[in-house]
Amino acid sequence: MRTIGWGIIGCGDVTEVKSGPGFQKAQHSRLVAVMRRTGELARDYAQRHNVPRWYDDAEALVHDPEVDAVYIATPPAFHKDYTLLSAQAGKPVYVEKPMALNVEECQLMIDVCQAAGVPLFVAFYRRALSRFLKVKQLIDAQAIGEPRFVTITLYQPVTHEELNPHTLPWRVIPKVAGGGRFVDLASHMLDFLDYLLGPIRSVHGFASNQAHRYPAEDIVTGTFVCESGVHGVGTWCFSGFERWDLTEIVGTEGKIAYSTFDARPVILTTATGTTEFSYHYPTHIQQPLIQAVVDELNGFGTCPSTGESAARTSWVMDEMLKGMLRDQRSKRS
Repeated sequence: MRTIGWGIIGCGDVTEVKSGPGFQKAQHSRLVAVMRRTGELARDYAQRHNVPRWYDDAEALVHDPEVDAVYIATPPAFHKDYTLLSAQAGKPVYVEKPMALNVEECQLMIDVCQAAGVPLFVAFYRRALSRFLKVKQLIDAQAIGEPRFVTITLYQPVTHEELNPHTLPWRVIPKVAGGGRFVDLASHMLDFLDYLLGPIRSVHGFASNQAHRYPAEDIVTGTFVCESGVHGVGTWCFSGFERWDLTEIVGTEGKIAYSTFDARPVILTTATGTTEFSYHYPTHIQQPLIQAVVDELNGFGTCPSTGESAARTSWVMDEMLKGMLRDQRSKRS
C-alpha cells in the first residue's frame, strides 16, 4: 500500500481546517507541498501546518516528483487551467466545488483527464458524511416507500461584506465564482440529490438579482425531474430576513427532512411516528471523501464524487441561471 503525496494549489481559508489537515490525517496520505501565488502566504501556511515544501508557482508544484496527486482549492475561475496543467503532468486531480465556471469547462476538464489517463475527483464531500449516508440508507431501504417529490428551501440575509461594494467576496463575483452564493451552496444540495435520487434530467429555473448588492443572482427558483421520476422544486434566496435550510423528501409511506449545512437531526416521519438521527460533523469535514479518493488511487474502493457526477450538477445550475445569464449578455451587447 503506497502513501499518496499531495500538493495543494491555492491554500486559502477552505484548506485551513475543512480540507488541508485531512490530507495529513487520512490513511496512506501525506501533504508534501503547497502553492499560493503570494509566496509569503504559501510559506506561512507550510510552516503552520508542517508541510515540507511551498511554492509560488503552480507548475513547479505539479512537477514536484514527490507530488503524486493535486488538490485544487482556488476559486472556480482557475479550476480548469490548473486541472489541465495537472492532468498533462499525469497527476490525478481533486478539485474544489463548484467544479468550474460552467458545464462546458467541466466537460473539457473531463476530456483532458480521460485523455491523460488520470482520475478526476470533485470535493462534494457530503457524499461521504455519515448524516447524508443515513439519508441515503433510509431511501435505499424504502423507509418512506417510493420517493415522489423533494422540496428545497434555503434562505439567508445579506452578509456584512456584501453591504460594501468595495469588500465584495469573490463568491458573489460571477467571473470568478461562476455565479453567486447559489452556485456556492446549492451545488452541494443538488449534487447530493443526484447521489440520492439519481441524475436530474429535466430542469427549469428563474434567477434574479433583487437586492442589487452585487452582480450575481441573489434568488433562484427551480423545478426539476430526476431520472428516477422524482419531481423537485427549490428556492434559494440570499437577501432574506433570517437563515433557514431544509430539504424534505416525501414518499408513499413517509418523509425525510434534513438540513444540508446545519447539524440539526435527520428526521424520519412515517405512520408509526417520528425518529430523529443525530450526527456530528467531523473536525476536518472533507477527510472522509479524501480517504475515499486515496483508497481509489491505491486500487480499492471507489470515490463517489467524480468529474462526471459534478458536471451534471454544474449543468443543472447553468440551466437554472440561463435566463439571467442571457439577460446579462443582452445588456452588455
